[in-house]
Amino acid sequence: MLGTQIQGIEKALSREKFRETMIDHGLPVPPSFSARNEDEAVGRARELGFPVMVRVSFNLGGRGSTVAWNEESFRKEIRRALAQSYIGELLVEKYLHHWKELEYEVMRDEAGNGVVVACMENLDPMGVHTGESVVVAPCQTLDNVELQDMRTEAVKVAESIGLVGECNVQFALSPNSSEHFVIETNPRMSRSSALASKATGYPLAYVAAKLALGYRLHEVLNKVTGVTYASFEPSLDYVVIKAPRWDMSKFEGIEESLGTEMKSIGEVMSIGRSFEEAIQKAVRMLDIGEPGVVGGSFYEEGDIKEALTALTKRKPYWFVYAAKALKEGVSEEQLYELTGIDRFFLKKINEIVKFYESLRVTTPSPQLIRRAKEMGFSDLQLSRVWGIDEDIVRKLRFENNILPVVKQIDTLAGEWPASTNYLYTTYNGREDDVEFKESEDSTLVIGAGGFRIGVSVEFDWGVVSLVQALREASSGVSVLNCNPETVSTDWDVVGKLYFDEVSKERILDLLYKEKFDRVALFAGGQLGNTVAKELEEQGVKIFGTHGRSVDVAEDRSKFSQLLEEIGVSQPRWTKATSMEEIREFVEEVGFPVLVRPSYVLSGSGMRVANNERELESYVRHATIVSLRYPVTISKFVDDAVEVEVDGVSDGNGVLGVILEHVEEAGVHSGDATIVVPTRKLTSESLSKVRGVTHRIAVGLGVKGPFNLQLLVKEGEPYVIEMNLRASRSMPFSSKAVGLDLIKKSVSIISSSSKMDGFTELRPKSWFVKTAQFSWAQLRGAYPYLGPEMRSTGEAAAFGVSFQDALIKSWLSTPPNRLPTGKLVLVYGRRNSGFLREAALTLMQEGIPVATLDLIPLDGLELIERERAIQMIREGKVEMLMTDGYEIKMDYDVRRTAADFNVPLVLNGRLALELSKAFREELTFYETRAYGGGI
Repeated sequence: MLGTQIQGIEKALSREKFRETMIDHGLPVPPSFSARNEDEAVGRARELGFPVMVRVSFNLGGRGSTVAWNEESFRKEIRRALAQSYIGELLVEKYLHHWKELEYEVMRDEAGNGVVVACMENLDPMGVHTGESVVVAPCQTLDNVELQDMRTEAVKVAESIGLVGECNVQFALSPNSSEHFVIETNPRMSRSSALASKATGYPLAYVAAKLALGYRLHEVLNKVTGVTYASFEPSLDYVVIKAPRWDMSKFEGIEESLGTEMKSIGEVMSIGRSFEEAIQKAVRMLDIGEPGVVGGSFYEEGDIKEALTALTKRKPYWFVYAAKALKEGVSEEQLYELTGIDRFFLKKINEIVKFYESLRVTTPSPQLIRRAKEMGFSDLQLSRVWGIDEDIVRKLRFENNILPVVKQIDTLAGEWPASTNYLYTTYNGREDDVEFKESEDSTLVIGAGGFRIGVSVEFDWGVVSLVQALREASSGVSVLNCNPETVSTDWDVVGKLYFDEVSKERILDLLYKEKFDRVALFAGGQLGNTVAKELEEQGVKIFGTHGRSVDVAEDRSKFSQLLEEIGVSQPRWTKATSMEEIREFVEEVGFPVLVRPSYVLSGSGMRVANNERELESYVRHATIVSLRYPVTISKFVDDAVEVEVDGVSDGNGVLGVILEHVEEAGVHSGDATIVVPTRKLTSESLSKVRGVTHRIAVGLGVKGPFNLQLLVKEGEPYVIEMNLRASRSMPFSSKAVGLDLIKKSVSIISSSSKMDGFTELRPKSWFVKTAQFSWAQLRGAYPYLGPEMRSTGEAAAFGVSFQDALIKSWLSTPPNRLPTGKLVLVYGRRNSGFLREAALTLMQEGIPVATLDLIPLDGLELIERERAIQMIREGKVEMLMTDGYEIKMDYDVRRTAADFNVPLVLNGRLALELSKAFREELTFYETRAYGGGI
C-alpha cells in the first residue's frame, strides 16, 4: 500500500484511537470519550457535562455529528449519529463554544521530513463544520507564539500516525488565551487540500503522489515555480478567502442553521491584497444576487430584526446580515457575543459598511473610485450608491486609468524570481507582474464558477475539454474561473489561469488588458449565458452561438414565440404579465400548470401549481428568482415521456444524442434517471424528435453545443426548453457514444464545411445515469422529486442490458444497496399502479413488503405510521419506495429513513424498474468493452 499505511489511517479516523494516539504523544485534546451504543454515549455525556459535541468515526462531511445542550436533545440525536458511522463508533467531546477553529496542511515524506504548507483560519467559530465556514489564508488573528506552537504540533500529529503524503490537522483555540486542542486529522486529500493548493500555489496532490512513491520532499520540484522544491514552505503576499455556497431554498422543511454537518454544495475562492477586497470579491463569486458585502437588496431594504434572527440562528451568508446590523447601529461587540466571529473580522466588515455609507453624500471622483476599488467595490455597487448607470462608472474608470493590475501567485511572495501562469487581479498594486502580447488567435474561456445544485463537475469537464481542443487549434487560451475544486483551475491545464470573478466587469477588464480575440462562454453553464448578450452589445466577439440567439433561447417568452413561428409544438403557455391574465389562462387550460422563470439553472423557482393558492405563491417566488426576465405559465402535461437531445450544430445540421428519462415528465432532468438508447419511443416519434431539433437549431442559428428538452405524449413531441451551452448531461452523452461533444463543437465552429440534417449518435451498449441526493445531511428536508433540481451529484454505468446498467448506476449512489431480506416499505398515491407492481415483484423474490396505512396500496400488509418510524429507527426497514408530495402524511417516515441511511426510491416507475433489476446478473467489463468512453 502506497502512502500512509492502514494502521495510521485507523489511528486518524477512529475517534477512539485518535484520542489515545494524541494523549500518548503528549498532544492536547479536548475532554472526550468514545462510545459504541446509546447508553454508553449518554453516560459519557453526563461525565463531561453538557453541552457536548458528537463526532462520528470514519465519516465525511460531519455526517451524523451534532452539538447537544442537554440530555433530551442528546438522546434524540445519538441513534442517528451511530447509524452514520461505518464502524458504529463515535466520540462524545466537551463542546468548545465560540472557540476559534484553525487548520494546518502538512506534508511529510517516509524519511520523516515535514513541512507546513498553509495555515487557514475559519471565520466561523467551533461548532460550524469547516466546509460550512468562511475561511481565510493566511491566518489573521494569531500571534506568533500561537502560530508556531500549533505549527509544531501539526507536524507531530503527522508523525504520530506515520503520515506519508498529505494531511490536514484541525485545532481549536481559546478566544481568551493561547490554550488550544488538536481536534482531528484527515490523512488524505480533502476539500481543504484543494483549497490550500490553489491558495498557495503548492500542488499538494502531485507532491503527495511523489512522496507515496518514495521521493523525499527535497527531491520533488514545484512545477508552479519551476525553481523551488517541495521542501520550500510557501509565502503569501495576498489574502485568500473561501466562501461556501448553499442551496437550502430548494428544500422544504430544511433546518437552515449551520452546524457540525456540512450542507454547502460548493465553494468559491477569492484572492486580493486586502481582506476587504477579497471578501467582497468572494460574495460576488457566490452568485447569490449580492453585489458585495454591502449594496444588495437586503442591505438596503431588509429588516434589522430579520438580520439579528439570522445571525442568532447562524443562517448561511452571515456577512450579509452582519453588514445590515452594523449599518443599523449594532456594535461589533454585540455581534461578537451573538456569533463568536472574531472582532477583527467584524471590524473589517464594519469598515466596508462605513465607507459605503460615506459615499452616499459624495459625487464620483477618480480618488473615491480608486479607494473604493481598493476596498473591493464593484462598478455595480458604485453605480447604486451614486444613482448612476454602471456603464458610466466603467467609463470614468477607463478615462482615469483606474484598472486592476494582474499579479501572479508564485509561492515566493516575490522573494525569488519566478514566472508563473497563475494570475489574479487586484487594485492594491502599482504594476502588472506579466507582459501582455496581443495575439490574433487568443481565446478567453469562461468557467462555471462555484459548484451549486445544477453546476458541478460536468461543467468543469466541459471547460477542460474546450481548453484542450482550443490549445490544439489556436495560439493562446486563458481561463477565467473562481472554483478551487476544479481541474479547470489547475495551472498546468491552461495557458493562463485567471483566478478571479466571473462577471461582465472582470471580463471587460481582461479584454482591455489582454486584447483577446474572442470569448468562449458555452462551457461556463448559466454564468456564461447570462452575460452573453451584454458582452456582444459591448462589441465582444463570442466564440460559438451569438449572444442574441442565447437571449432568445433563455427568455421563455421569446423562445415560445420562436417555436410558434417555425411551427414547433409546445405546451400551451402565457407570459406572466399580471395575475388577472394568468387566471384567465388557467381557467382556459385548467390545472396543473407549470410556473417557469427565465435565465435560471437547475429549475430554480420552477413549480407545478395544482390550485390558485399555489399558483399565486409560486408566481411571486418565480418573479423574485428572475427579476430582470419574464416568467411564463404553461400547461403541465401529465403522463408524458421526457426526452433530451445533447447535440452540436453549425446552424445548418445537427449531430446529436437522444436521451430518455425513466421517470415521467415533471421530474427535473438533473434528478431523473436517464438512459441511452431510448426504450419507450417508437421509430416514428424518434423521427419527429430529430426533425424538431433540426428546425430549432437552424431557426436559432446555433453554432456549438446545445441541450433540447422535450415531452412526448401519444407519439407527439412538445418542446420544453433549449439551452445553448454545454449541459449537465453532455459528459454522460459523450461517454455513452464515445465522442467528446465539446471538442467536436470546436471543430464544427471552426470548420468552413457545412453539416446537413440530423445525424444521430447511438451507443453500442446501455448507459444509465442515476442522481445522487444528500438527504441525510440536509437535516429536516422533505425528500421528494419535482421540476426543481435537488440532487447534488450523479453516477453512471454501462451494461449489456438496461437492468444491468440501471442497477450498477443506482448502487453507485450512497446509501443505495440491494435488499437482503428485511422489510421494504412501499406506498403512495401517485404512480400507485407502478408501486404496487414493484411490491409484487419484490414479494415474488421472497422480500417482505408492507405498505403505510395512511397511503396504502391494495393487497399489501398494512403498517401504522408510528410503527413504521420505530422499525426504521431499529434498522428493520431496509428500503422505502414511494412517490409524490405527501408531506402532511409521511414527512416523519421519509425524514427518518433519510436520517438512518435507508435507501429512498422516490418515483413509482423507477421503483418498478429497480425491482426487476435487483435479480439481474451484473457484468463488470472495462468501459471500452461496452463501446463507450472518450
